[in-house]
Amino acid sequence: MWARYLTDAGYHCWATGRFDLNSDVPTGFHEVETRNGHFDNPDITSLFRNPLCYRMDERPDVDGRPRDERHHDEQLTNHTLSYLEHEAPSLGKPWLCWLGMSQPHPRFVALRQYYEMYPLEDIDLPEVPQKDLEHLHLVYQAMRHYKRIATPIPEDRIRKARAGYYGMITELDEYVGRVRDKLEETGQLENTIFIYTSDHGESLGEHGLWHKSSFYENASHVPFVMAGPGIPQGHVDLAAALYEWPGLEVPGEIRGHSLVPLLDGGTGDHPGWTYTESHSEGMMTGGFMIRKGPWKYVHFQWHDGLLFNLDEDPGEFENRIEDPACGEVVRELKGILESQVDTERVTLDAFDAQKKMLGQLTEGKTEEEFAAILESRLGPGQSRLMAATQPRNP
Repeated sequence: MWARYLTDAGYHCWATGRFDLNSDVPTGFHEVETRNGHFDNPDITSLFRNPLCYRMDERPDVDGRPRDERHHDEQLTNHTLSYLEHEAPSLGKPWLCWLGMSQPHPRFVALRQYYEMYPLEDIDLPEVPQKDLEHLHLVYQAMRHYKRIATPIPEDRIRKARAGYYGMITELDEYVGRVRDKLEETGQLENTIFIYTSDHGESLGEHGLWHKSSFYENASHVPFVMAGPGIPQGHVDLAAALYEWPGLEVPGEIRGHSLVPLLDGGTGDHPGWTYTESHSEGMMTGGFMIRKGPWKYVHFQWHDGLLFNLDEDPGEFENRIEDPACGEVVRELKGILESQVDTERVTLDAFDAQKKMLGQLTEGKTEEEFAAILESRLGPGQSRLMAATQPRNP
């Protein structure tokens, strides 16, 4: 939606690479060269939320190895470099360029020169105390089973997976650097706001979890780099800032607080807290998080919550939700959450939306045909069970 407003304001909006929107969702971009929406290639298993199904292909993803061929992200980068050199300078108008790369992503198969930068014997291993696993929240226990990672994973595979992840990040750094260099080479760097971020982090064995979807820092903390004219060096809602920087009025539909005042050294109207929610793969219920200062409050609909002090407990091993000394903190953060969202309504809406998507995917298919679609992810037994219990649109 935000690109549509920039288009209306006179920007040429161009995108290439991964673009995870369904085919029927308007993007607002003039051109979207490639896209990878989940509706075009749906991950059906993530739509089974109540009950969860259990994926057979997640556990093998906990591994890593080198490769000798370049990643598809290099082609996307070259495509972007061509746009910046041959198209953007001749547009005669401001432009927005979106480059969506998929690295780092399981399986963690990094270009050999980067994989070998991280010797396996030097790879750090995640700290996973047995007590932490025994008291892991029910939602995360279910997630471990969903991903088929509830039983111990060999140490050598953990080291290989982490080495591959680090190598893929290093490869990605090369591509990002080439984009920055092309802007400088074409004389556009000093007039360009450069933003690099991601949709999620990555759990690499911490708390016995792998990949995305949890609220632990490893998975919820994202890289966020902004550079350009008037932006000081330092650590600092993105959509609102995209309008404020070029002097545009922030549309009323955009809920958020611009980061521009923070980058200028002030505070503006930023409330001092951040909000996250998830209804993604492996989540048996709606999950919501408020982070303010050192405190992180996690609300799981119809289940107990979590509270961590990240200054005192950066590994998030000590849940303080029942600590009497933290009662005021819990009330404050819970109040912030309730002021922003009706968690039960949103959770139920998400369940309903995912059921409707399943109904669309099963429409016109027999039970046997739908089971065949599920089998590669779920195996023969579970795929037949899920197909048999799935309601179908009339």
